[in-house]
Amino acid sequence: MSRIGVAFDKAKADGRAVLVGCMPAGFPTVEGSIAAMKAMVEAGVDAIEVEIPYTDPVMDGPVIQRASDIALAGGVRTRDSLRVVEEVAATGASVFIMTYWNPVEQYGVDAFARDLAAAGGTGLVTPDIIPEEAGEWLAASEAYGLDRTFLVSPSSTDARLKMTVEHCRGFVYATAIMGVTGARAETSEAAPVLVSRTRAVTDLPVGVGLGVGTGAQAAAVAGYADAVIVGSALVRCVLDAPDQAAGLAALRALSAELAEGVRNPVR
Repeated sequence: MSRIGVAFDKAKADGRAVLVGCMPAGFPTVEGSIAAMKAMVEAGVDAIEVEIPYTDPVMDGPVIQRASDIALAGGVRTRDSLRVVEEVAATGASVFIMTYWNPVEQYGVDAFARDLAAAGGTGLVTPDIIPEEAGEWLAASEAYGLDRTFLVSPSSTDARLKMTVEHCRGFVYATAIMGVTGARAETSEAAPVLVSRTRAVTDLPVGVGLGVGTGAQAAAVAGYADAVIVGSALVRCVLDAPDQAAGLAALRALSAELAEGVRNPVR
């Protein structure tokens, strides 16, 4: 059984997509990141992707890189990220972690899975580990009942796409563009095709990320995807704000706009 499946079932009953909001743990501080994520939930975000800040990002664009740098400079650690998960999960929202693999390996794969499950997390998105190299994580996720989300992209062959989704549980993360994260003026034309190809080989929900930053874009993506994943645009609300109060206000406003978008999909 998928832990995050509850959020997808509820959204499906409402005839809409799940809205996922992303924020690095510890940005701008540990307490500040908890406040930011709770504000997103209060404004209509269904699920929170807690990102573990990492020194050598692969797919993060400049906005998330800057936020992660601030978190790392403030001394955030993996245990802090797990505390963030616990605090935000207490709101009733679905909470999962996105992380590069090195922090999990350093923490200990089984111990990380154990502690993530204990904190109320639903699972992991792992952008830099492929199923063929994830044996230890596959075993740990089974042992602790966690979801595991691997990524597919427009360049994935049919064979690779099928193999990848067979190892997913919870949902599949479809990267809408070939490149790093960041809000863009227009959503990807390749994304609907990728979602269609993915649905042809799995019954799992398909979430689309990379590039969404407005309510109109969220509505467009919600018209063909099961989840709309938003990161950089939300992070920028805090990054560009003169103080915490202004950042939280901007974050609530954008979260509400995005939530309205997924509730009015363009089909």
